[in-house]
Amino acid sequence: MLNFYPGPSQVYPEVRDYLTLAYDEGMLSIPHRGERFVQMMRDLVGLMRTKLNIPQDYYIYFTSSATECWEILTQSLTPHKSLHLYNGAFGEKWYQYAKRLRPDSYGQSFGLEDVLDAPNLPVEDDTDLICVTQTETSNGTQVSMNTLLKLQNQFKDPLLAVDATSSMAGANLKFIRADIWFASVQKCFGLPSGMGVLVCSPRTIQRAKTLNDRKHYNSLLFLHEKMLNYQTAFTPNVLNLFLLKKVLEQRPIIKNIDQHLSQRAHDLYTFLDELTEVHLLVENPEVRSPTVIAVKGTDRWVQEAKRLATAQNITLGNGYGQWAKNTFRIANFPAISDAEYDVLRHFISSHYH
Repeated sequence: MLNFYPGPSQVYPEVRDYLTLAYDEGMLSIPHRGERFVQMMRDLVGLMRTKLNIPQDYYIYFTSSATECWEILTQSLTPHKSLHLYNGAFGEKWYQYAKRLRPDSYGQSFGLEDVLDAPNLPVEDDTDLICVTQTETSNGTQVSMNTLLKLQNQFKDPLLAVDATSSMAGANLKFIRADIWFASVQKCFGLPSGMGVLVCSPRTIQRAKTLNDRKHYNSLLFLHEKMLNYQTAFTPNVLNLFLLKKVLEQRPIIKNIDQHLSQRAHDLYTFLDELTEVHLLVENPEVRSPTVIAVKGTDRWVQEAKRLATAQNITLGNGYGQWAKNTFRIANFPAISDAEYDVLRHFISSHYH
């Protein structure tokens, strides 16, 4: 079965061998305070910096999911309120979640085809966090590094937090453009679901120390203090940490992955644009995501396309949120091979030309 679902998505084929290796090496039952674990984590953090181009002074933590990161940021870094900028379902979910914990949090939506208008945002006093979804998985849009730079320059005091769930490890993110980045591993990392990655600037940790939130098992300070010794604040997903280390060891650096995915996205968008029955959900090339591609049609056409694909052992991603019935989504993630996209193109050409 070819799997183009944008998360949980296809894992690297090597994961099968790494699972066996984890068992054979006894990694599945090592103590998470022991020397083997600490050494593995030290190696993993080094690989994350090297392969994903994470700055040396940024801190790396591991959580259960990107959703847990929403909670950590609200608990540990938001004494007053956060501003959420969104144009789709996941950005709005983050906003609604933060609002339940911090009722003064507020949101600003923007259009599907719009470049986020940084200079004209209504940022209120005592806003602790400005929250942006870098790749909106529900509709296949993205916020560029240039827009993040404008936000950073415009608003000096609030921390800038970025949900990069569908782009981290696929796109060459400029981590210095924001204070906080987070993702889950079931997308561009090409791993099974069940683990999140949180990356924080020195300014973020300084802010956390000033606020000194220690009320929760996953308070950022607990994560930070344990990670200084390459340990975690709670018993972690050791298997996924091991798999992440093995996958990163064999992957090219992010610059090369980004170039490959960008070219493949360009080819896919061009191919889909030329078809008569197929329409792209996002018409503005400037805001299209290179890692999640949304295709739209009538409700009936979309259902039929997914049914025909399933009959040929091809899984297309369902639509999401307000686009649930009239779109399907195609993941453009590193674990999926070029040959598999050739099969997908052939399938689409043979049915919709």
